[in-house]
Amino acid sequence: MRDPGDVRHRDPDLPEREAPVRARGVPPRRPVRLARRQGHAAEGRERAHPEGVPEQPDGAVGANLGVPGARVRPDRRPAPAGAEGDHRRPRADDQARLRPRRRRKEGGEEVTRYLLTFALASALAPALAAADWPQFKGPNATGVSTEKGLPAEWGKDKGVAWQAKLPARGVSSPVVVAGRVYVTCSSGVRDDRLHVLCFDAGTGKQLWHRQLQATGGTAAHPKSCMAANTPVADADGVYALFATGDLAAFDADGTLRWYRSLVGDYPTITNQIGMAASPILVGDKLIVPMDNAGESFLAAVDTKYGKNVWKAERPRDSNWTTPITRAVGSTTEVLFDGPSGLTAYDAASGDKRWSSKASKGSIPTGTLDGDTLYLPTGGVSAFKLGAQGVAEKPSWTAKDVQSGMPSPLVYLGRVYAVTGQGLVSCAETKTGKTLYKERLKGAFSASPVAADGKVYFLNETGSCAVLDAKADGFEVLATNDLPGETLGTPAIARGRIFIRTDKALYAIGK
Repeated sequence: MRDPGDVRHRDPDLPEREAPVRARGVPPRRPVRLARRQGHAAEGRERAHPEGVPEQPDGAVGANLGVPGARVRPDRRPAPAGAEGDHRRPRADDQARLRPRRRRKEGGEEVTRYLLTFALASALAPALAAADWPQFKGPNATGVSTEKGLPAEWGKDKGVAWQAKLPARGVSSPVVVAGRVYVTCSSGVRDDRLHVLCFDAGTGKQLWHRQLQATGGTAAHPKSCMAANTPVADADGVYALFATGDLAAFDADGTLRWYRSLVGDYPTITNQIGMAASPILVGDKLIVPMDNAGESFLAAVDTKYGKNVWKAERPRDSNWTTPITRAVGSTTEVLFDGPSGLTAYDAASGDKRWSSKASKGSIPTGTLDGDTLYLPTGGVSAFKLGAQGVAEKPSWTAKDVQSGMPSPLVYLGRVYAVTGQGLVSCAETKTGKTLYKERLKGAFSASPVAADGKVYFLNETGSCAVLDAKADGFEVLATNDLPGETLGTPAIARGRIFIRTDKALYAIGK
């Protein structure tokens, strides 16, 4: 039997011009039922909901998905399915049922104006890319935005453009693309109710809310939850991976395009303290990291149909880093750090190009700046990258620049890091010379981000220290407090800073 969903080329049975796959439907307003054979489930019919009030987890609003091809055991893990994932196009009767409904007028204008926005976004893709924050730590996980005019001071009732309630907690980050903010959450006694929400970036209005039933295990560190992986988005919509191994693609209007239970496809996937590595996009491929104690792999999934384009085997070891990319000539490499070392894969084929023991990181993600890769190595080390791979030895190592869970940041000729206990350090990128080590209050899980000459350090209790990135030494411009738990890294886009707490999403700025 072939590896579930593992294909190197487009399925010849799928026509080139067919609409994206949409899964067979689960009737709305009914309890979740387990599928008896391998297949998809689709979003339920959306019900009217009072504006500004979050949809309740028990309301079964949106998609409710059973286990594809597997029965659920009491420990919330599926039994081995023994069957391939069904990522086929819908049957003829399903296609009729899943046709888009006629769009209604809203506020005197056609809702289809968003399609015009999409067309404009496609024409102005480079400009949008600079303004958006599509994935974990922003463009290519650098943590840096080109936005200007960002605030240094704010509070619960000051400098907040809007705030929106969230139905449950999450440690994932918000992502912002084409005027929409996407957020994931998880809820329930077993943390097995998964949420994907979309908000208008300008007004904070909730545009849609979809829910899924987890199909994988829900064991996690007490600090974490099933909404630990940050989603990734483009103008077509959002791709959400959860710590349960559930992977779903929604279009910008909230329609479920496709869904996969990775634990259903690969039953040995397991991580007793929860998975948190985030997916990224490379063209029309969704790069899915799945390092764990069971079957480990890095896969490229076709964004249109949800099928594997390639799947590279990885050592069986838990890992929480997120892949990054770099251009090499006319090709793209995916760089993936982990306990076994740093490995580069061809983004088109999945072939391994090179590997190195330069780093054996497992939590913080390295940062690429030009031809230099900054990796956590018991400090931070700077490695030069060439066409054939990474240098054997680092240009320098700054042992005083320590990262805990947060990833290091490179900005304006300096590298920043913060430990879980709040020890922030800074070094020169040219020499590795340590410029300062100072203490910030609180514990830290979120990675620092930077823009407009400022570096933002958000601790776990909603307090954000804003440092002057242009000062000669350690200079705190302001310390700002929001209520709630804040473990997710902030996003910076469209002149605002987006911060998610366990109860709300905030847009900071004008």
